[in-house]
Amino acid sequence: MTDNFRSRLRNGETLLGTMVTLSTPSTAEILADVGFDWLFVDGEHGPLDTSDLLAILQTVSRRVACLVRVPVADEVSIKKVLDLGAAGVIAPQVNTAEHAANVVSWSRYSPVGTRGVGLARAHGYGLRFQEYVETANETVSVVVQAEHARAVDNIESIVKVEGIDAILLGPYDLAASLGKMGQVDDPKVVAAIKHVTQTCRAAGVPLGMFGVTAKALTPYLECGYTLIVGGVDTLMLGTSAKRMLSDLRANLTANSSDSTSSD
Repeated sequence: MTDNFRSRLRNGETLLGTMVTLSTPSTAEILADVGFDWLFVDGEHGPLDTSDLLAILQTVSRRVACLVRVPVADEVSIKKVLDLGAAGVIAPQVNTAEHAANVVSWSRYSPVGTRGVGLARAHGYGLRFQEYVETANETVSVVVQAEHARAVDNIESIVKVEGIDAILLGPYDLAASLGKMGQVDDPKVVAAIKHVTQTCRAAGVPLGMFGVTAKALTPYLECGYTLIVGGVDTLMLGTSAKRMLSDLRANLTANSSDSTSSD
């Protein structure tokens, strides 16, 4: 069920997801049917525009929770994806407590926030308006990303912002901001991640992490990260295709060798 995703997240349940970047709704549909707890729909990088996001959410959001990363963590972007029916928002590059508080406010209706009121897919195009606005503040997830050196410096104040449901580490952007492009295992990057980890755990704020492989994510699972993003649709497609091609070529070579030996 998608409507209890926020409570599962806040209760510390481990939630396994993957990243959707391709604009074809069938890709998200396949991933939803695999059995992931949630999908990270990436509206920040890649080609997804509003119509793409709508098509993806229409296809899968009633079977699996879809959290959408907005291109920029501002009021209009957040309002738009939530009105499309996203189960939650992922706000990139949140580096201060003030920005984090704004993200929460833009994601919540009055009296606890300032989210604009409209009639859209989330509201059943008006047919379920009252039901949605009465429950959205309790069901919509707000995840902020700590992916810059400034966020690390300010993490003690960020975790105190009421209404943040989880903090998701962005290891690659964090490494780049520390002058360690692509070097996510560099001691400086590891130390920054450790600081964020310890601060969030002390504050009782759930932690999330992206990893290209299950192996890369294992250490974070072991130390209590619960919002997990494993892999990317494009990379999984390419990796699986390469493996298939390699296996076919290996079989072809083996059959050719067998044929030669029998002659």
